[in-house]
Amino acid sequence: MNEYIDPAAIDAGARALEAGQLVAFPTETVYGLGADAENPAAVAAIYAAKGRPQDHPVIVHLAPEADIAHWACEIPAEAHALAEAFWPGPLTMILKRAPNIPDAVSGGQDTVGLRCPSHPVAIALLRAFKGGRGGVAAPSANKFGHVSPTLAHHVRDEFDADGSVALVLDGGASQVGIESTIVDLSRLATHGPVLLRPGHVSAETIAAVIDRMPAAPDIAAPRASGTLESHYAPHTPVAMQDTATLAHTLARMMEAGRKVALIHYSDLPAAHAATRLPATPEGFAHALYAALRAMDGQGADVILVEAPPQDGAWLGVNDRLRRAAYGSTGIVHGLLNRDI
Repeated sequence: MNEYIDPAAIDAGARALEAGQLVAFPTETVYGLGADAENPAAVAAIYAAKGRPQDHPVIVHLAPEADIAHWACEIPAEAHALAEAFWPGPLTMILKRAPNIPDAVSGGQDTVGLRCPSHPVAIALLRAFKGGRGGVAAPSANKFGHVSPTLAHHVRDEFDADGSVALVLDGGASQVGIESTIVDLSRLATHGPVLLRPGHVSAETIAAVIDRMPAAPDIAAPRASGTLESHYAPHTPVAMQDTATLAHTLARMMEAGRKVALIHYSDLPAAHAATRLPATPEGFAHALYAALRAMDGQGADVILVEAPPQDGAWLGVNDRLRRAAYGSTGIVHGLLNRDI
């Protein structure tokens, strides 16, 4: 048995979900803020707790034995093939929503996002909830737009003060560290598969299973979790620079008396605060959100991130960093050209 599986806590979590309460739980990607997906009032409580826009859909998490046909209709063969290949795991599929499923989970759209997480605590909770036949709607367990949590204490930091979460199940550090890949399969006949959000499961590995490379998002693509331009952002402004530029910027920031919190993977000059991440896409992704949260608490003027490589293996990491830095354009120039 996994060291984090506490049968009493799992049972308490399942009972809380069945009572319409919110339960935070670990997945292999990030921690989720869960509610009974078939209880519109419970799903509404997620939106209220997070401050999430009502038209921004959430993902429904299912037990490994769950019947996809209860949740979706017009299920293509490609969906079954991808589920066989990647579930339990960090892949979300967008399918046509079954008529019996309330639109609260889909932001009013006729689609639904489904995934089966691989974290042992998540699986135990999903099997205990409604005897494994329920679904748990669960966006990341943080205030909307903020950095996703990868540790239980990150969740408590966000929600303990307001009492909106009945229970936080601790599962240790999330293994993957960034949110699931999202692929749209709801418009195969007209658009083919579409990659709405990159993640640990790459477009190439999806194509290897279904013999079709997912396309980039189009203007008519369904709305999906975590795809707004500004997302995953700490309170401190974030800027990314390539290695050579960053070294020069650090020196100029020091001369100007600015405080820099640095996230890097190469040898770089000292900063006000710094954390060095592994120079691999998997290691960097695993540590990224914890690093952003740690650097956010250092009282810095800016969080500078050493830009990762641009090849395909880093697509998910670069996607999250681009959204975290959105709206911070010009922050470095401003700090270097403004009196203290």
